[in-house]
Amino acid sequence: MRILVALYAEKTAFHSMAPLAWALRNAGHEVRVASQPELTGTVTGTGLTFVPVGRDHSLWRVLGMFGVARGNPVVPLDTAVLPEEEVSWEYLRDGYDKLVPWWFSIVNDPMVDDLVAACRAWRPDLVLWDPRTFAAPVAATAVGAVHARLTWGIDVYAKVRQMFLKRQDEQPEAERRDPLAAWIAGYAEAHGLGFDEVMTHGHFTIDQLPAPLRLRADLDYMGMRYVPHNGPAVVPPWLWERPRRPRVCLTLGTSATGRSYGRSVDVEDLVRSLAELDAEIVATVSDQERERIGTVPDNVRLETFVPLQALLPTCSAVVHHAGFGSVFTALAEGVPQVLVPQQFDARAIGPRVAAQGVGVHVPSDEADGPRVRDAVARILADPSYRERAGALRREAAGLPGPHEIVPRIESAVRALRGSTTNPATGPVFR
Repeated sequence: MRILVALYAEKTAFHSMAPLAWALRNAGHEVRVASQPELTGTVTGTGLTFVPVGRDHSLWRVLGMFGVARGNPVVPLDTAVLPEEEVSWEYLRDGYDKLVPWWFSIVNDPMVDDLVAACRAWRPDLVLWDPRTFAAPVAATAVGAVHARLTWGIDVYAKVRQMFLKRQDEQPEAERRDPLAAWIAGYAEAHGLGFDEVMTHGHFTIDQLPAPLRLRADLDYMGMRYVPHNGPAVVPPWLWERPRRPRVCLTLGTSATGRSYGRSVDVEDLVRSLAELDAEIVATVSDQERERIGTVPDNVRLETFVPLQALLPTCSAVVHHAGFGSVFTALAEGVPQVLVPQQFDARAIGPRVAAQGVGVHVPSDEADGPRVRDAVARILADPSYRERAGALRREAAGLPGPHEIVPRIESAVRALRGSTTNPATGPVFR
């Protein structure tokens, strides 16, 4: 098959998709990755073939321009973990009114036309897409390809969409309005297509979460084990030996380095408070943060980047921003976590992970050095956190890995290909 992996330019999202892309490539399929030019080096650095489409998006510049801080809820996605009866139609509708132009449109508008053209030129059989890259299902539909989402967090997008449609059906016909469908329909119509609800969620979804952490809509899902991938990385010599005392990692996300909307916690405060513990502290910080922090105690190591899949197996605890890569690399290694959510679905992931007994959730608006230090001290003193982390690690390890799920993907495409048709030429599968 020809398989296109499509996403707007977001490095951490690609890192979560790369293991499956390589599994499909190693199984003999032709695989290409399409995204905006910013991602060129990130993709080619893994050895995969890259197709640049459109121009780079301006999401982070816009967020910085309007002072959007990390830690703020993303409306209406913040309702995904709430009981449905607590979520109103107005909140969902008005939330989409903001979400579509201030996020989805900003990242998709610059790439949709080129992505459709690239698909029409190469004619993929399957398009795997990031859940925010709605240009991808439009491009897949233009050539009759099967398309599927590959999630890299809890599925807040489909869950909220499901709630929205249910609430919309309860409204008088004259008052129904669907900002997401209207926006996607605009893309579809521009390319001679009609809107279909499947464009919001794909023909099926590949979910990388273990069962206790899942949040699923009423869709077709395939479970897949998360495989940590940090891109090209070097293991430094100081990691070759086990630490002589507990090692604690502090990382607030490499993807945020240099972004103008900043962090909602004081990194220097965290570093200096953690240094009070009888532990070795390894903090990954930007060069600018490193300059601000200055001289640190002997038990603190400041690094610009250390691959988490190499660092975390040596750690007794990790403090992080509840980003997908950090959360699930820690779970894959059975390391207890202190979660300080900073953005997007992290506010939903943090409490869910802590509820499993594998860590402590510290809300970002309450997070300071002493609170985080005390949370780490609790984890180091209580072996139940590591025991629960080990149990969840074993449960996650029971999911099929990327290479094991390839036959299921192949079967799904074969089953679906008769129902996906190119509007101009009919089925396109070889």
